[in-house]
Amino acid sequence: MTAGAHVLVVDDDEDILRLLSMRLLARGFRITAAGSAEEALAHIAVDPPRVVVSDVRLPGRDGLALFEEIRTTRPTLPVILLTAHGSIPDAVDATSRGVFGYLTKPFDSQVLLEKIDQALQLSAPELPVSASGTAAGSAQADEWLAGIVFRSTQMAELLAEARMVAASDASVLIRGESGTGKEVLARAIHRASPRAKGPFVAINCGAIPEQLLESELFGHLKGAFTGAGNNRVGLIQAANGGTLFLDEIGDMPLSLQVKLLRVLQERVVRPVGATRAEPVDVRLVSATHRDLDAAMAEGQFREDLYYRLDVVSLTLPRLEERREDIPLLAAHFVQLLAAKYGKPITGFAPDALEALATAAWPGNVRQLYNVVEQSCALNSTPLIPLSLVQRALRLPTMEALSYAEAKQRFERNYLVQLLKLTDGNVADAARIADRNRTEFYRLLQKYDLTPAMFRSESEALGER
Repeated sequence: MTAGAHVLVVDDDEDILRLLSMRLLARGFRITAAGSAEEALAHIAVDPPRVVVSDVRLPGRDGLALFEEIRTTRPTLPVILLTAHGSIPDAVDATSRGVFGYLTKPFDSQVLLEKIDQALQLSAPELPVSASGTAAGSAQADEWLAGIVFRSTQMAELLAEARMVAASDASVLIRGESGTGKEVLARAIHRASPRAKGPFVAINCGAIPEQLLESELFGHLKGAFTGAGNNRVGLIQAANGGTLFLDEIGDMPLSLQVKLLRVLQERVVRPVGATRAEPVDVRLVSATHRDLDAAMAEGQFREDLYYRLDVVSLTLPRLEERREDIPLLAAHFVQLLAAKYGKPITGFAPDALEALATAAWPGNVRQLYNVVEQSCALNSTPLIPLSLVQRALRLPTMEALSYAEAKQRFERNYLVQLLKLTDGNVADAARIADRNRTEFYRLLQKYDLTPAMFRSESEALGER
């Protein structure tokens, strides 16, 4: 049972209202009592509860009408209905419309308490709780916590630490499994830092071929190597005055680790082909899902760089370790995706939400987003049913490609990066790839890539 959870009790019978309130107060809940639907809605607007327990028979607007109003404005708020005039058809209709529970008077108090406990496991405060323990509804909290939805203790503690770290200029290493939201946390640290008005530049060290990564990071001068047709500003310089986020830092080649170490030690960067280093002022945040201690033991990661990166270490929990966040995250994603698909979806049916809250999540928050997106894309009702959630959960958690598909994807990405590097110069790109021009043109044709798309404006004008 969640001690101190806020429960709103609605009944026009003062004796029953008093009795219910006393029983729930005795079990440690914080209670607000209302005698009508209108009074209940006023309380909800001022101080949103975690659960609503309401009689069906109310003066004016009845309990079902109250539920419909709540579902419109706060679709994640569970509603439990009580009635002395219950019937099986009424209960089936109510639960199919999204009512969390339906109990017939006289009811067993223990059954009601169990139903409230179940609702609390699947509910969350209207606003996520900030690291400081206050509602994240203020402009300042929203600004740095944008995109982070939580109510779990684990995330609150992590974000409290992140907020303190953000105020300094120390390098931060974010650890966590794939899909836990490492870049989201890195952006939050940037927004909470004195560098918030500066640029935030992100690069995935594992997604760029080694021969291109150096140029991307450090930049190069025209003529520095075959295909370097123009000067290129590297991402480290592009992040000057702001934050550089190096995702999957554990995949960075050893040769570049040495150069990155120099940037951190001396605060200078030397583009490829340059004879003079240039000063640079960046705050480095890096992330990895790899075990860097094991990588150092195997000689794949430099120990001196590791200690430069790991001044402060933050570890994002797996989604299974913060299950109380799942309903709130799911509701947040539904709101975003319903707008994307132009559908009037308000949330999940109670059994569908329970399936999400109890499922295994090897892909973490990213997998949850994908499940919610598929459910929204296929849904045609206001509430997403259990069947669609079950269908989405049966999908593979990782994208499984055949060898041929993986090879094609790599080839296309490689060609795009080469053409970017050489500003669309096919001769230079073919030389870097160690292929003759005829073969290289065939590859470009295979993937519908046109060199002119990658040429700078000045070069294009010069060719006219």
